Amino acid sequence: MNLSFYIARRYLFSKKSHNAINIISMVSVCGVIVATIALVCALSVYNGFNDLVASLFSNFDPELKVTPRKGKVFDPDAPEVQEMKKLPGIACFSEVLQDNALIRYGDRQGVAMLKGVDENYERLTRIDSILIDGTFRLKDEVVSYANAGIGLAFSLGINAGFVSPMEIYAPKRDERVNMANPASSFNMEYAYIGSVFRTDQQVYDDSYLIVPLSLARSLFDYEREVSAIELKVSGRDVDGVKKEVRRVLGDAYVVQDRFEQQEASFKMMQVEKWMTFLILTFILTIALFNVVGSLSMLMIEKQDDARTLRNMGADDGLIRWIFLFEGWMISGLGALIGIVIGVALCLLQQTFGFIQLGEASGTFIIDAYPVRVVPSDILAVFLTVVAIGFLAAWYPVHYLSKKR
Repeated sequence: MNLSFYIARRYLFSKKSHNAINIISMVSVCGVIVATIALVCALSVYNGFNDLVASLFSNFDPELKVTPRKGKVFDPDAPEVQEMKKLPGIACFSEVLQDNALIRYGDRQGVAMLKGVDENYERLTRIDSILIDGTFRLKDEVVSYANAGIGLAFSLGINAGFVSPMEIYAPKRDERVNMANPASSFNMEYAYIGSVFRTDQQVYDDSYLIVPLSLARSLFDYEREVSAIELKVSGRDVDGVKKEVRRVLGDAYVVQDRFEQQEASFKMMQVEKWMTFLILTFILTIALFNVVGSLSMLMIEKQDDARTLRNMGADDGLIRWIFLFEGWMISGLGALIGIVIGVALCLLQQTFGFIQLGEASGTFIIDAYPVRVVPSDILAVFLTVVAIGFLAAWYPVHYLSKKR
């Protein structure tokens, strides 16, 4: 086995051989290098965008969210919920009640997702970091305040500090609409504009309105019920706390982390990532076809060497291993060099941001393409290149050895 590897290495790296076959072999190595670099960089960029989206959602979404498995609301004073609130892994929690409501300001109106929260909400999320106007507040001694997404604020023509309050309407629960007097079938509350926030996520910016929990309960005809309890974890073991919360609450509740709360968005990004990986793998396969050609030509050229080895006592298995090692070294060397260059390029982009998203600074949320190198992706790229390289080397060696 060592003799086969030594001879194959001499065929690939011999300084005295500069014929067409060696040139083709080097071209094959370069093709594998380029395809591997593309795979590493593409996967790392998708990882970077995944982190970017996660950071945007983290400004608004809680680390853990508890919702009822059946129905819209549940009692936050239930024994299992009270036990959950006392778990040592929970730093703070906020009771939430949200539903659709009609918002009117002047002659403009629109449907919004009204989210009623308690005073702990500001500790739970980084809402202050996404405010673009005003100060986040819920109520004072006299009035209640509403905090609107930038898209909703624009459609209603409102801004923080406006002296007139907005009108918030919701249909009365468990009552039929009075066709003679439809207005009597709605609850109405007033709220002044406290602040405007921007998450850069359309689902929040265009429809969310954050109000005090007491206002939401009054509007939706609830006494103490909530639609969710949002949790902040003390420490970094979110998965461990999530398992403990699920154990305490049982099957009647759904406990979701940030990725599960935005499952559709993150699943779509994962699908795009691995579809790109698949497309680039096809390109890699085409590049490795050069290995088939170079090995075939090498086997034909080295017939005299093979005959000499047979006369010296070598069997057909030793000769086959020589050319198999030759093909594997082409793919393995290309994979290693490509991974090193790809990781280096990603680290440079991560540090210096050479490749920009737009010509003008501030056009996008970030200026440069985000990247993050994940070891499991690097391992997947290496195993893919080696596996395809093995098949590309095995076929010509197996076929031609039978012919000759």
